[in-house]
Amino acid sequence: MSGRLTGQEARALLAAGDLITLGRAADEARRKRFPGDIVTFIIDRNINYTNVCVSGCKFCAFYRPAGHPEAYVLSHEAILEKVRETVAAGGTQIMLQGGLHPGLMLEYYTELLTKIKQQSDIIVHSFSPAEIIFLARQSVLKPAAVLARLQAAGLDSLPGGGAEILVDSVRQRVSPEKITAGDWLAVMRAAHGLGMKTTATMVIGLGESLADRVAHMEAVRRLQEETGGFRAFIMWSYQPGNTALGGEKTSAWDYLRTLAVARLYLDNFDHVQGSWVTQGERIGQLTLAFGADDLGSIMLEENVVRAAGTAYEMSVDKMTSLIRGAGRTPAQRDTAYKILKVYGEKR
Repeated sequence: MSGRLTGQEARALLAAGDLITLGRAADEARRKRFPGDIVTFIIDRNINYTNVCVSGCKFCAFYRPAGHPEAYVLSHEAILEKVRETVAAGGTQIMLQGGLHPGLMLEYYTELLTKIKQQSDIIVHSFSPAEIIFLARQSVLKPAAVLARLQAAGLDSLPGGGAEILVDSVRQRVSPEKITAGDWLAVMRAAHGLGMKTTATMVIGLGESLADRVAHMEAVRRLQEETGGFRAFIMWSYQPGNTALGGEKTSAWDYLRTLAVARLYLDNFDHVQGSWVTQGERIGQLTLAFGADDLGSIMLEENVVRAAGTAYEMSVDKMTSLIRGAGRTPAQRDTAYKILKVYGEKR
């Protein structure tokens, strides 16, 4: 392969590219960007402040309708306690993510962010574009205005949750009430315009075509060309347990092949993350030979994937062992991918 990968070439590689050859090419692309052997991870916590959601996505096992016996909203104090626990455990980032709760107004979020920043030294990497659009509609504000208010209150960066596949025909089938692909991209563009960095995500295994996957990658590649605001590309696979959509998990081969193509296609992204959360430790380790330079988060708390019946435990010792087992050197990073600590040889 030479020159920039075209969409047609990417589809051909997804369909029939030799897996080992793809892995080598993706690893070579990773080495050109990061010549050393460092593999990063972050210590953080996902805090799902509510499971009430009006979106009703068929692939989600986590949400509950308002009034459901299992519906909840965490108090500010409960969230602040989780933040304090995260800092005490060496965490440097929290992700606040919830459903689209019709009873929570913008002030709930700005007051919470202000309290977090007053009480703890931690990066707040939180709220998906779907949450931003929902808050904008509730507040009768433009998404950029909502982002500006959240940023002023303490929001540091935005995760790419809710992207799934950025093709509206797929989104209409699996999450018809959720935001459009254009909405997702518009929120990201607005965040980048405010100087707020974000990540781009993709979920495979939702019944999308290979052309749909390439269209998704093309959409984020184009926006990255325009703004340069994405820090990383993060891909995971649909977890069908306890969902209305049902179906089967996509294979580890499919995941690794698509990850390798993503590393090659997204040549304007620095970081590509492998997912141990949905793939398990061993496949997560293998992603390091398929273009990934980061293994994401130790994740002191995770509820959404767990609700679909997939749960893997991770610790700093386990993470560093996984990375060393791949012949690489583990390092803890912060949200901006600044190295905080390099873990040398284990004695």
